[in-house]
Amino acid sequence: MDLGRPISTVVPSLDGPVLQVLARADRMLSGRQIHRLAGAGSVAGVRLILQRLTMTGLVHVHESGNALLYSLNRKHLAAQAVELLADLRGTLISGLRAEISAWSIAPIHAGLYGAAARRDDDAPAGDLDSDVDLLLIRPDEVAADNFLWEEQAAELLRTIVDMTGNPAQLYELSRTELAGHVTTDEPIVDTWCNESVHLHGPDFASLLRGLNTDRDPILLTL
Repeated sequence: MDLGRPISTVVPSLDGPVLQVLARADRMLSGRQIHRLAGAGSVAGVRLILQRLTMTGLVHVHESGNALLYSLNRKHLAAQAVELLADLRGTLISGLRAEISAWSIAPIHAGLYGAAARRDDDAPAGDLDSDVDLLLIRPDEVAADNFLWEEQAAELLRTIVDMTGNPAQLYELSRTELAGHVTTDEPIVDTWCNESVHLHGPDFASLLRGLNTDRDPILLTL
């Protein structure tokens, strides 16, 4: 699944990015604005799609001076399906949170990072070839080879593949091992700080502050 444009899983044409933009928008947009946010096709191509979608009633058009502004008609019978497809990334996150919350051995922290965690326009989420990267911090008293812990983690990876079709990767370590990563200034810690989507336990910044409190002289700059 293209996590940046999840609607393209079902609507692979230029209609997909256009509908994705309209579903996420909280205001009316011009054709040029929609083209810029969609990041696909041409301005003329986007306008043709908007004209066709307007004829179906799925999109509303409003004249504002010399400009035409567009918005998704959220009362249309198809609008709910469009919104659902546009937010498949949110559905993925909710599903993973629900699965982890039911674990017999709870992690101290779980989060997504990397391409799957990004959402802004300057650093878009991953495409069809992107891995879904997962961070798990286990309690110190749980061994890495604990059978139940390993089974839970493996099932979570299978769930990600089933839900998205994307390969999944797991970075798993204990709380003490995380403290060691912080002490030695491992670069990946900055990635977790900057690109983490919280799934379970305290958010990553709070987890690091807890390490700072409990383990002197770990120094953290957040």
